Amino acid sequence: MSEATEKHRKQRQGEVVSAAADKTIVVKVKRRVRHPLYKKVVTRFKKFYAHDEDNKAKAGDQVRIQECPPKSKLKRWELLEVVGG
Repeated sequence: MSEATEKHRKQRQGEVVSAAADKTIVVKVKRRVRHPLYKKVVTRFKKFYAHDEDNKAKAGDQVRIQECPPKSKLKRWELLEVVGG
């Protein structure tokens, strides 16, 4: 696909929680939402399994991930870049 016809894919930024498996990282993504009743801003977390082809990311790194076609039972994201460590 050329860049002009490629679909826009979701991207997330988060912290690598685990890099123990080969070519797989677990990324914890933080988001802030307002509670519908009490209006307090609450922090919510979600973990995503992402494909890391070159095993570049280590635990504790800040990374950016992007949606991709399913690579395994749990992996539907791939590593774009390591932002910071």
